[in-house]
Amino acid sequence: MIEIRDVYKIYNKGQVSEVKALNGINLKVDINEFVVIVGSNGSGKSTLLNTIAGSVMPTAGSIILDNEDITKLPDHQRSKWLARVFQNPLSGTASGLSIIDNFRLAAIRTQPKGLKIGISDQFIKQVKDKIATLELGLEDKVNQQMGTLSGGQRQALTLLMSVMDSCKILLLDEPTAALDPRSANIVMQTADKLIKEFNLTAILITHNLKDAYTYGNRLIQMGEGQIIRDLSTAQKEAMQQNHLFEWFS
Repeated sequence: MIEIRDVYKIYNKGQVSEVKALNGINLKVDINEFVVIVGSNGSGKSTLLNTIAGSVMPTAGSIILDNEDITKLPDHQRSKWLARVFQNPLSGTASGLSIIDNFRLAAIRTQPKGLKIGISDQFIKQVKDKIATLELGLEDKVNQQMGTLSGGQRQALTLLMSVMDSCKILLLDEPTAALDPRSANIVMQTADKLIKEFNLTAILITHNLKDAYTYGNRLIQMGEGQIIRDLSTAQKEAMQQNHLFEWFS
């Protein structure tokens, strides 16, 4: 479970340009919940995700994960619990390495690194089988350089890589924002499948209201650094898609 207790993030504190990006956030995300967060630009949703990930430290408040206070831990020390998919498809992969090398690095993400990557025939088969589920025809191209792939292909592979090592929580930071509609659809379907298959707790930040309506079992709207709506599974299932669009009308 993730618990965010009275979290503030203030930029330029005490100055004329002071901004309260997070303004007293209190939030509990239970195990296996798939939370979707929407909001206008500047609402604080990305700052909230960055605070959970550890790439942004809160000005005040606490972040608790499974009853352990991780507020002061940097992002690399949270990687044993958290995996993240960024908006930019280039951020989650190493362009100069092959697909199989990227997967191997992902598989030992939280483990001590030796001098050898250690790619066995069994590992190659495992990766090929996983990639085949995407139906992108990449399973026979595992030695191809990652940098030669499209953004959609890389983002889909990044999702698969996120579950190669120990992971309890998946953070999705607008993962389809830079993709064409077909690639975006593949990425979201893949994310939904992996979240269910591996019983992950997931948080998705998105501007795509159709995805916000379609995916997840809890829906949160943020505004001015605060949570202004928080819909449970039952409430989300009962709402109509046009009601979600009315939030931003």
